[in-house]
Amino acid sequence: MSQKFDVSFVKAQKPAGGIAVVLQAPEAIGAPGEVDPAGVVAKAAEIGRFRAKTLKTLDIVAPQGSPFDRILLLGLGDPAKMAAHDWLKAGGAAVAKLGDSDSVTVYLDAAGIEAGGQAAADFALGMLLGSYRFETYKTKKDEDEPRANKKPTKVAIVTAAAAAAKKAYADSEAVAGGVRLARDLVNEPANVLGPVEFAEKAKALEKLGVEVEILTEREMKRLGMGALLGVAQGSERPPRLAIMQWNGGKPKDRPLAFVGKGVVFDTGGISIKPAAGMEEMKGDMGGAAAVIGLMHVLAARKAKVNAVGILGLVENMPDGNAQRPGDIVTSMSGQTIEVINTDAEGRLVLCDALWYCNDRFKPQFMINLATLTGAIVVALGAHHAGLFSNDDSLAARLTAAGLASNERVWRMPLGKEYDKMIDSKFADMKNTGGRHAGSITAAQFLQRFVKDTPWAHIDIAGTAMGSPTDEINQSWGSGFGVRLLDELVRANYES
Repeated sequence: MSQKFDVSFVKAQKPAGGIAVVLQAPEAIGAPGEVDPAGVVAKAAEIGRFRAKTLKTLDIVAPQGSPFDRILLLGLGDPAKMAAHDWLKAGGAAVAKLGDSDSVTVYLDAAGIEAGGQAAADFALGMLLGSYRFETYKTKKDEDEPRANKKPTKVAIVTAAAAAAKKAYADSEAVAGGVRLARDLVNEPANVLGPVEFAEKAKALEKLGVEVEILTEREMKRLGMGALLGVAQGSERPPRLAIMQWNGGKPKDRPLAFVGKGVVFDTGGISIKPAAGMEEMKGDMGGAAAVIGLMHVLAARKAKVNAVGILGLVENMPDGNAQRPGDIVTSMSGQTIEVINTDAEGRLVLCDALWYCNDRFKPQFMINLATLTGAIVVALGAHHAGLFSNDDSLAARLTAAGLASNERVWRMPLGKEYDKMIDSKFADMKNTGGRHAGSITAAQFLQRFVKDTPWAHIDIAGTAMGSPTDEINQSWGSGFGVRLLDELVRANYES
């Protein structure tokens, strides 16, 4: 289970047992006098050759004369060079060393360190993210993991900027809630989380003030969403379209729009995938998970913006009613699509969701997120998501938001030459252009459904699930995209 924390920010704290975490700069290794009255920290650091390098730790157990049971030194490297993500990683690194402690006091303003309120809030956010574990279905718990019935660990962060930190932390808690929600959804097994159950998760956001509508199969048929429904027809589980609206801006302001691919499990359909690794296709709804996580954040922190989130929720299965390669479907836009490969299903879901979003809400922009292609993993690996856009300004803002949040994107090309690769002999287009430039032709396909609206497609196939873990993410489902999009909104669009 995820460790729970009760975080407070104080200017001073009377030492009273538990663990003291003391952040360290290389030129001033030591601890405040109330933590280390006997002066054993500097000696222990010298004996242990602790140099306060970035995220290196030294754990001093039962230090002589100290009111604390343990003193944990945590190196920051050069504090002057630390960005927001570095403070997150420091918080995550601290969590990894805490164990099952009931009480933790973090001394943020040790010698050589001047951390402001935002840095303190970022450190706390790193603790929340780094402590996440998905163990819902484990009946035997690791003895080193927090007890299931344990009260939240009390964390007092001592900093001169306590008031500013407390104010900033309210937003940090909202972000943590959104990321954890997205991680939970990606990690859930597909037998538990189907389209209907996912839609119920969206409906639960109403308690935060989000307006939620759920369209059923009948309503989508009435709207002419033949592309999305074609993917869903092989599954006994009915599809859903979830529409979430957060109205925190001015009534006259057009909304920002976010669309997520929500294929709760992808067998590939009739074009079935190889058995090896197919279990990971429970995470093929990572785009929808990121969008619902973002909507949670915007509502929880009362963002001053109007936003809409749309989730296309289906399951892609190969039963006797499944669509076949060679079938031609009619999308909500009226454009016809020859289905060359039923495993290129995500774009069929997204094209109807994008058209519906644009037609109904007339948004300032549309951003869709999807675990769309293996080709983007080949191109970029697991450290960048692929970014495709018809608008240079939107692409630049997303790139900057990626650098600020460390959920990085890399812009990929679009062009008429690639567009020709998805022309069909029998319909307006086909749903795949083959292996070459596979992620690009998928983006070209989606672009045909956005008209002139500024739009970006983010292919998160390499970053949403199974990506490398680090100090703030020990989970198979990373929640990638939540912090990226929140940073985009926060930095550019709030009134």
